[in-house]
Amino acid sequence: MRATEVLADGFGRVKENVHAVLDGIEELRLSWQPAPGANTIAWLVWHLARVQDAQIADVAGTDQIWTSQGWYERFALPFPPSASGYGQSPDDILRVVGPADLLLGYYDASHDATIEYLARVGDGDLDRVIDDNWDPPVTLGVRLVSILDDDAQHVGQAAYLRGLNVDLG
Repeated sequence: MRATEVLADGFGRVKENVHAVLDGIEELRLSWQPAPGANTIAWLVWHLARVQDAQIADVAGTDQIWTSQGWYERFALPFPPSASGYGQSPDDILRVVGPADLLLGYYDASHDATIEYLARVGDGDLDRVIDDNWDPPVTLGVRLVSILDDDAQHVGQAAYLRGLNVDLG
C-alpha cells in the first residue's frame, strides 16, 4: 500500500464519521453548546472542512472550493471569504449555522478535492518541503498528516457533542 493510499484511507474514515455525526441530526443540536463559548457541531464540521479545503488548495496550487464553487455564498456567513475558524470569537462560533445537508455538501466537496489531489501525489512527493518557516521545515507529508489529525480531532469532538444526552427542549 502506498503512503498516499494510507492518507486517503484516513480521510475516508473522517468522512464516515462526519456523515455519522450529521445523519438525521436535529437542527437545534447543530448549534447547541455544552457551555458558553464552546464549539458547536455546526462550527466544528464547517471549520474542519474549511481548514482541509484551504490547506489542500494551498499545497495543490488550486482555488479553494469555498469560493470557487459558491459555498461562501450558500452559507452567507458574516465573515470574509478567507475565514476558516482560526481566531474566531465565541460569538463567531454561534454565527456558523446551517442545515446538516449544507454542512455535509461542503464537507463532501472538500473531501472529494482532497482525494482527487492525493491521487496525483506520489510517495516521493511527500518529502518535498512546502514551508521552510519552521524548524524543521514542513514537508508535504507532514502537512497532510497535520490536516488529517486536525480533522480527526474535530470530528471526534462533534461526535462527542452528538452523543451527549441532553434535552434541547
